[in-house]
Amino acid sequence: MAQNGPRAPGEAEDGGGREPATRRRISSSDGPPGASRARKQRQDSLRKNRPPFPWFGLDIGGTLVKLVYFEPRDITAEEEQEEVDSLKSIRKYLTSNVAYGQTGIRDVHLELKDLTMCGRKGSLHFIRFPTHDMSVFIQMARDKQFSSLHTSLCATGGGAYKFEEEFLTVGGLQLCKLDELDCLIKGVLFIDSVGFNGQSQCFYLENPTDLERCEKIPYALENPYPLLLVNIGSGVSILAVYSKDNYKRVTGTSLGGGTFFGLCCLLTGCSTFEEALEMAALGDSTKVDKLVREIYGGDYERFGLPGYAVASSFGNMMSKEKRDLVNKEDLARATLITITNNIGSIARMCALNENISQVVFVGNFLRINTISMKLLAYALDYWSKGQLKALFMEHEVR
Repeated sequence: MAQNGPRAPGEAEDGGGREPATRRRISSSDGPPGASRARKQRQDSLRKNRPPFPWFGLDIGGTLVKLVYFEPRDITAEEEQEEVDSLKSIRKYLTSNVAYGQTGIRDVHLELKDLTMCGRKGSLHFIRFPTHDMSVFIQMARDKQFSSLHTSLCATGGGAYKFEEEFLTVGGLQLCKLDELDCLIKGVLFIDSVGFNGQSQCFYLENPTDLERCEKIPYALENPYPLLLVNIGSGVSILAVYSKDNYKRVTGTSLGGGTFFGLCCLLTGCSTFEEALEMAALGDSTKVDKLVREIYGGDYERFGLPGYAVASSFGNMMSKEKRDLVNKEDLARATLITITNNIGSIARMCALNENISQVVFVGNFLRINTISMKLLAYALDYWSKGQLKALFMEHEVR
């Protein structure tokens, strides 16, 4: 989003689509003429301090770039007449397309409607594209003369530093860099506060391993603190959050979504994250992994290890005979379970060490990834003996 644009997610001044009482329409019968003049003065002041359109922000990750764009739905005839052609062109380009070039995608199903931000009503659109195409995006921004509207953009993520010079030299734009963990926490609180177009945002899975009985149960984050926030992107960061301004990074791991995708590319020849997940959904990881029952002949009862638990990820691949029995789908499934089990184990240990019972998993790794969601839900519930629930956000998993 442009510098001095709408507040970062979580900082919207009323936190949702309801207009504050101080801004409701006031008719002449509501009070003396002075009240109308005072209201007009407040509106004029807000308009002067409001940043110019367009409003959008970037999260430039190691694998994906995520762009959020606020489309105003309350543009007056006067504003529309005053709009410059470049602004109209940008709004039309972003909202009339669902694909941009060969790799850019607008996730229409993630659109958040009827929000109020900085006194304006509108919708938030969510667009993503691979980080390796960032140069194409910067060139597009130059071609559409974005620098004539703004000289700086708000951005977060490691790419805000990596691509800073290219934005300036090619696009004529300076990046206003925001800390990604600050943005992450405020973003989670923001989307929980506004919901998901009338639905509850936060949920957990009941009976996650039972295909017939598994169901989403809404969960209210009315008292969110303390909170363990597990952000799964290319790698993983785990935060203990005690308030919106008080948090610490407990730990992390380099084995994240980027590891899963990278290994799948090597092992299966897939070329997209979606293709890797499709393969994993069809595979059987028990052909690849060595299970407890293969070592003990059943459960390891003394330590409560069930026979179906993984004793050694990819442990069966030491045998040539067993290697000959697996296919690409099995390898993709085993890779996904290896990464997910590792994340779940670390998250559980952090929750116990920090004495936190609310564990929220977020990040692009979970997008359309029900297998990992169910594995995380089961692992936390099983190993904590029902004391921990893996919480997810609707906007993160669709």
